[in-house]
Amino acid sequence: MEQHEITEPGPLLDDQGNLCQAGYAKRMLLEYDRNDIRGHTMRIKEWDYYLVMNGQFALALTIADNSYMGLDSISLLDFWESTQVTKSPMRLLPMGNTGMPSTSLEGDSASGGHGYSLLFRREEEQRQLYAHMEHFDGQAPLDAHIILSDEPEESMVICTPFDKPGHFYFNQKINCLRAGGKVTVGDKEYMLDPSDTFAVLDWGRGVWTYHNTWYWASASGVVDGVRFGFNLGYGFGDTSAATENMLFYNGKAHKLSKVRFRIPGRRRKRRYMEQWEFTSDDGRFEMRFDPMMDRAACTSVGVIKSDQHQVFGKFTGLALLDDGTEIFVKDFLGFAEEVENKW
Repeated sequence: MEQHEITEPGPLLDDQGNLCQAGYAKRMLLEYDRNDIRGHTMRIKEWDYYLVMNGQFALALTIADNSYMGLDSISLLDFWESTQVTKSPMRLLPMGNTGMPSTSLEGDSASGGHGYSLLFRREEEQRQLYAHMEHFDGQAPLDAHIILSDEPEESMVICTPFDKPGHFYFNQKINCLRAGGKVTVGDKEYMLDPSDTFAVLDWGRGVWTYHNTWYWASASGVVDGVRFGFNLGYGFGDTSAATENMLFYNGKAHKLSKVRFRIPGRRRKRRYMEQWEFTSDDGRFEMRFDPMMDRAACTSVGVIKSDQHQVFGKFTGLALLDDGTEIFVKDFLGFAEEVENKW
């Protein structure tokens, strides 16, 4: 498919609150300003999501301002012990007062409440993540201080319109961040070594329609001594201008066309813990995915519903860079998810 690459800086939205241009970029070029939005204020959603992972564990941290509801979340999965804990306190009617930065290039995100706090600091050469939650796992508190460094030169930025005026999704995914630091839960310690621990940032701003299902897969690591990763996704909005499918190799981004997730079982009757398949229409991404753990969560409160399956596992297969270079991976750590939201 023909895809539109955005290569010049400019405003994200026009006077009517619609995207000035739909497409993808390899760095943060367009300027987002919440004040430019013309859609209903209750439909605005802004979030920063970090996932840090190695072969032993994964830690996910979220600060989200969904206008009518704020959601802060901490998830810890221990692959060695097959345990997982997720705590997601909500805040009522933040309506933008969380103060999410208008760009991923600078500014801090912070939130907190009774017994917990989250802080994501953007510094010149690194990102610092802080998390604290009392009674995270039973009576045991969680504390985390994570330093993300060696940010790649290029990343995935996507501007996706919905089939409704004033509705859009502006998103950046930064893969292959090196992660150091420490996470403690009670008397248990998880040490992060930047040589084998990697993070992804999911930075999202937009005005969403009510009912969506999305598919997202991501992985970051090292292949033959070189950092490699990928971002795959689809399921919502008008993606005729560009997909968000991209490979990352040695700091550079390589654009893919369409990639299909083949999940065992029919919708509503998925067998998430069986082997998945990923296949691209241009033959540049062919992988199988062997699940290790399903972080499943279903929340239903009135008209709001979120049914999530974030499945962690290992990818094996082939990816082709823009110049045809073949990248083979075996048991490459990552995740793939199917999420349905009524929000």
